[in-house]
Amino acid sequence: MKTMKNWTLAALLCAATLPSVSQARDTTLFPDFQAAVQEATAAGRLDGSVKFYLAGTQPAGKVSVIKSGVTTSKKTNAFNKSDEGACSWALQSALITFQNAAKAAGANAVVNLASNYKNIEYKNAQNYECHAGAIMAGVALKGDLATVK
Repeated sequence: MKTMKNWTLAALLCAATLPSVSQARDTTLFPDFQAAVQEATAAGRLDGSVKFYLAGTQPAGKVSVIKSGVTTSKKTNAFNKSDEGACSWALQSALITFQNAAKAAGANAVVNLASNYKNIEYKNAQNYECHAGAIMAGVALKGDLATVK
């Protein structure tokens, strides 16, 4: 009988703590785009051959779109990282993907970049959208590969 009470008590304690563990955190952040680009360039993750322009900003020169509506979605381990740090890392990963796609297409820029989390566009000339949780952080982007002359 005593063992049954112990198991019941243990089960109740687990049930009481489980909802807080099982409910996923999904914090929406809007960090500075250029800060992450500069960090990636300084670290050598971006080589500078491809320029990035958020929707609402225009490059100087003639823009010729090579491929429009290119998307990427990147997630990173957020465990033991600040939300801002995890978001920056996810954005940098997405930008590396865009850089490689642009180079392969003969483009030197990605223009009209917008956040595209769950296929909902967020356009801002200075910030990107990131979703951070206790375990993962993610960034989704949509943009056009272009040449700027």
